Amino acid sequence: MKISETSNSPAELVSQHRISDKKAAAEAGKQATAGVIAEEKVSLSSQARDLQEAKKAVEALPEVRSEKVRELKEQIEAERYTINGEKIAEKMVSESLLDILV
Repeated sequence: MKISETSNSPAELVSQHRISDKKAAAEAGKQATAGVIAEEKVSLSSQARDLQEAKKAVEALPEVRSEKVRELKEQIEAERYTINGEKIAEKMVSESLLDILV
């Protein structure tokens, strides 16, 4: 509240402030004597809960797929790992087109 925009005298403003402080203290006292504690609650939507569960599931996954890495290492060591140049080129072109479109 801006004091310059009111017609109240400073003494009246101080008096009003003291009254509002007393009311707030009295209300807090009532809650304390009644055993009521004000608390805040947060309610998440079902979509938010689902997202949290999905995030936990992803975080639980290993960062490296060790089985896949082991397979590839065995193929490379046995010289059975083949590279398909057409597949690589196709993937590169499709990703480039997606980058342009998006």
